[in-house]
Order: sequence, then C-alpha cells, then structure tokens
Amino acid sequence: MLGSLPSFDRLVAELSKLPGVGGKTAARLAFHLLRAPQADTDALADALREMKQKVAFCSHCFHITETDPCAICNDPSRDGRLCIVQEPQDLLAIERSHAFHGRYHVLHGALSPLDGIGPEELKIAPLLERLRQEQVEEILLATNFTVEGEATALYLARLLKPLGMKITRLAHGIPMGSDLEYIDTATVQQAVDSRRDF
Repeated sequence: MLGSLPSFDRLVAELSKLPGVGGKTAARLAFHLLRAPQADTDALADALREMKQKVAFCSHCFHITETDPCAICNDPSRDGRLCIVQEPQDLLAIERSHAFHGRYHVLHGALSPLDGIGPEELKIAPLLERLRQEQVEEILLATNFTVEGEATALYLARLLKPLGMKITRLAHGIPMGSDLEYIDTATVQQAVDSRRDF
C-alpha cells in the first residue's frame, strides 16, 4: 500500500483478510491501531493469541468452547430437543432469545454446490452418529433463510425423516436472505416459538 512501510502494509493486508473488511477499512483500522496506546495494541495481540490457544470446537456439537464438551452439552437441564444451525453465531443468536432450551448441532456451513460445499464438507456425518446414540424428541432446523440454508434444511429433513423424530423448521418471521446472527432477539424468539413441521 504505502511501499516504504512494509510493517504497516503487512498489517493492512492481514486485516483485509477479515470478513467484510476491504482495503479502505483495513487501512482505517491500521491507522487507529497506530495511534492507540501500546497497552491497547498489546492487549489486542494477547487476546488474539489466547483465543487461538484456548478456544476450539466442541467434539460433540461443534460449537466454540474452552472446555470439551461445551457447557451446553454438559448442561443436564437441557431438554430433549436438538437445534441444527449453520454457524456458532447462529447458536448464540438463538441462546440470546432464551426461547430454546435444548441442545445444538453446528454444521459449519450450508450446502452450496456452486462453491463446492456438499454434505461431506458439513458436520452431517457426526450429526447422524449423534442421533444414533442420543434420545432426541424433536429436531429444529434453524438454518438461515437463504437459498443455501433452505436447501440444507430440505436435505436434512429428507435425510432425518426416516429416523422417526419430529422435525420442525423455524417460522418465517425472519426475513428471507438474512443471517440469524444479525436478527434482533425478539424476532428470533418469535421464530423459535412459531416453528412448524417440516
């Protein structure tokens, strides 16, 4: 970017790799960090290092955790429902609504053949193994209301129907084309409460 400032240019290039951060935003963030007190930049660097060392995915549900299995999987007060979401952010959105008291399974994506994402790239095989071992009363399909999310929900419904469990889908109170992590808590709660058979 600036040519004669390789360390600054490297920071801008690394920040540009973050989702939703383009070159201009990355440069603005780099200038902010340059002006910030050393203690603030040290704290940020330490937080990044600590997160990479301590945070991993739960071996059971694939949510983020510092203990394995995660706190949700270990919570005996959770009921017999299983909510399937695309990403950990979606799980957090549903948890914030306090409308669901079961357990979760995070797929880590959605089916997207054009992007080379098929069932093998998602956490579907571990889901099937989990359903063979656990008593589940209801499966709530809470994939996003995008083309990929709908395709994933339909694929899972067809795959799971023969297992004989009740399968529901979030109500469409959430606008089509939106991601759960950006939806307000009340809308997420209404969608969970108004779920329907799928």
